[in-house]
Amino acid sequence: MTAEARGDWQGWRAAAEDALYGPDGFYRRPEGPAGHFRTSVHASALFAGAVARLLCRVDEALGRPAELGFVDMAAGRGELAAGVLAALPAEVASRARGYAVEIADRPEALDHRIEWLAEPPKGITGLLFANEWLDNVPLEIAETDPEGVPRRVLVRRDGRERLGEPVSGAEADWLARWWPLPAEEGVRAEIGLPRDEAWASAVAGVERGLAVAVDYAHTVDARPPFGTLTGFREGRGKAPVPDGSCDITAHVALDACALPGGRVLTQRDALRALGITGARPPLALASTQPTAYVRALASAGEAAELTAPGGLGDFGWLLQPVGLADAPFEALLVEALLVDVPDHEEQ
Repeated sequence: MTAEARGDWQGWRAAAEDALYGPDGFYRRPEGPAGHFRTSVHASALFAGAVARLLCRVDEALGRPAELGFVDMAAGRGELAAGVLAALPAEVASRARGYAVEIADRPEALDHRIEWLAEPPKGITGLLFANEWLDNVPLEIAETDPEGVPRRVLVRRDGRERLGEPVSGAEADWLARWWPLPAEEGVRAEIGLPRDEAWASAVAGVERGLAVAVDYAHTVDARPPFGTLTGFREGRGKAPVPDGSCDITAHVALDACALPGGRVLTQRDALRALGITGARPPLALASTQPTAYVRALASAGEAAELTAPGGLGDFGWLLQPVGLADAPFEALLVEALLVDVPDHEEQ
């Protein structure tokens, strides 16, 4: 029996799947993601408020349905779902139903209006929102060998690597289309096919509405030559070791994930269109209403973090409308968000 057959060596997809989501996986730890890294959700309540405004736009585009769904993918401890429901106007909140999709156990104090699920619901009318989900969908890593052949990278539980068999089949087709590797030894690619499939499956659960994926992203014209696979623990980057001790993440080829009609823009542009500008309050407010000035100044600082170049503002937003051809979608939802952003062509 070979070492790989015994499980000593395996592809990164299987290794990360077990390390993140297995019985003792990183995402089953009691402290949750917020104990290790800071997402837009944890950075400021402004983010949930912006998503709530987006849900209201979806609601209007749908003609204000009797039940308006909000699905929070990879919900952590339900922070975004709870924040969005709390930020909705009363009339919308009365029709809203929240779903948190997460493998960990339901938090005891979570809003009773939020249904806790291990898999995305089906037949939703409303908004599905996946904030930093796809970067944790495990995938295979390819590396070019001395002969210029892309091979699958195998890894052991302690993080040691070696090259395996040549990449073939659908994975080779994906590389050729979305991340073509030069014949230079040591260059790497992250084969995003599982993420494309995961996104398509999540979108299929939306009957009418909008699906949004927000993540670290890159495009086919600017893929990183050595990939982005990394680990995180307690707020610090570290080597990706698939033993359950750390997060294992890689940036997302959102352009490959996009289905026909999907569009990608930056978080900076999306949040500004949803009312988060980061503008400082007028100085005159400091003398007339000092408490309000301090609050507004703090809010401006949080908004600046969410939209910062080189940081959260550079995240990609993939917007995927579903079944809205008969709704005034452009005017009601995307007029400001998607100006001059071209549609993705059929893949």
